[in-house]
Amino acid sequence: MRAGFPDFRLGTVLATSFTGTLSERHGDAVERIPTPHRLVDWLAVYGLAVDSCTPAQLDLARELRESIHAAATAAALQDALPASAVQVVNDRSAQGRAAAILTPEGKRRWRLSSPSRVEDALGVIAADAISIIAGERDGKLALCASPTCQAAFFDTSQSRTRKWCDMNTCGNRQKKARFNANQRKNTGSAE
Repeated sequence: MRAGFPDFRLGTVLATSFTGTLSERHGDAVERIPTPHRLVDWLAVYGLAVDSCTPAQLDLARELRESIHAAATAAALQDALPASAVQVVNDRSAQGRAAAILTPEGKRRWRLSSPSRVEDALGVIAADAISIIAGERDGKLALCASPTCQAAFFDTSQSRTRKWCDMNTCGNRQKKARFNANQRKNTGSAE
């Protein structure tokens, strides 16, 4: 990873992890892919390695990220999907050329048509978003309970009642805030 950038928030679901490259959307937003090279890094973490990325390709990626976020948020709220977001997701899915391959360990991986085509990697992300938003995977779209985050995430817990996009960040922050408030209340009542 390149020094000087915020850490990636890694998840197990490609599409919602991609939307997490912009976090704290309702607070002090944190852009986790501020440069083309940082997008290359993120794609490599998810097995979608590309050789390079241009500023224009980074713009396409951010447009896809925001479209997935808008559509996933609408789906989580059971609202109508925004037509413009659906169009971007569909366009990126159709423009990407990648093949699913089976590894010797029995895992699915993606082979991009060219190691330099960011559009192919975006097509994989868009296809993942489509499978989640269309309800084809076992789980439920939800929104983070943190008032500054409200990220869309895919809840695969058994009860489907997860509250936080990431327990180590949003969940921990909320638990610490609750603990500190209780400490102040207890200290104040002891005086």
